[in-house]
Amino acid sequence: MTDTSVHADVRRYYGEVLQSSRDLKTGACCPAEAMPAWLRPLLADLHPEIHERFYGCGSPLPPALEGCTVLDLGCGTGRDAYLLSRLVGEGGQVIGVDMTPEQLEVARRHQAWQAARYGHARSNVRFVEGYIEDLAACGITDASVDVVVSNCVLNLAPDKARVFAEIFRVLKPGGELYFSDVFADRRIPTALRSDPVLLGECLGGALYVEDFRRVMAAVGCADARVVSRAPIPLLDPAIEAKLGMVRFESITMRAFKLDLEDRCEDYGQLATYRGSLTQAPHAFDLDEHHRFESGRPLRVCGNTFDMLALTRYANHFELIGDQRTHFGLFDCAPAATAAAAAQGGSCC
Repeated sequence: MTDTSVHADVRRYYGEVLQSSRDLKTGACCPAEAMPAWLRPLLADLHPEIHERFYGCGSPLPPALEGCTVLDLGCGTGRDAYLLSRLVGEGGQVIGVDMTPEQLEVARRHQAWQAARYGHARSNVRFVEGYIEDLAACGITDASVDVVVSNCVLNLAPDKARVFAEIFRVLKPGGELYFSDVFADRRIPTALRSDPVLLGECLGGALYVEDFRRVMAAVGCADARVVSRAPIPLLDPAIEAKLGMVRFESITMRAFKLDLEDRCEDYGQLATYRGSLTQAPHAFDLDEHHRFESGRPLRVCGNTFDMLALTRYANHFELIGDQRTHFGLFDCAPAATAAAAAQGGSCC
């Protein structure tokens, strides 16, 4: 399929076929109860139509966003964009990009309503019709964005390498990509990748986890981290018959625009979480095997140290050490970490 035909099929599926989340045929979309507890109360302040027409697969909304510029790729009818509007505050801004006019019409229709609901003097959200493969055409300049988020959309892009290259172009140094998407344990057969229903249900274009790693390395990101993951049930017998051999997961990932090493190296560094994030007073989860308890010093590898020290999270940690002395490879494997933590060891 050409990029044009993929875009046309996706636009048709989300603009015409899907009228609400009830029209979906698989379990790719997350229910509200799957959101982190601190986010769930915010759903009550969303316009019902926005909430009804949500098709994401996770909750890619990180903490510490006050005053940030956040770019939401594939914003749809604006659910995450409006949640972000509240999280960044009046001093921040949110830019939503989507290629489906029908969904953007819904998002824009409720702009004034959402601003009033949040007590904002004017809306801090801007919606742009365009392609996430070409953010320059959407007016997004180099190094202008603090955080990029996306919710079950990158799998729909025919040229994923170009999307990730654009993301890292627009991110500021130390900026964060935080996204949820559908991943597969193998490459989807070519014939199935062009199936409009499988594509629209976020399965046909699902990212093979190893290809994702390769794409990220190509754009200069040596260390992307899994934050959370959950299996995706296929539910529909016809889809099961076509794709039952593939294991799908909804995975939330984070990656930073930092010059990191491709392995976890030991420099004898320590990180202590101050407990200062209102959403996480007792512990901060950097990823699925880095849990920082408030006030508890932990040994970390050089990459983890930089993810805290050179980003907007720096003020929330006491960080000790540098990289002048190298002690060899740091064992950052999740299984090893759990065992070490149980013995009072490191958390990396």
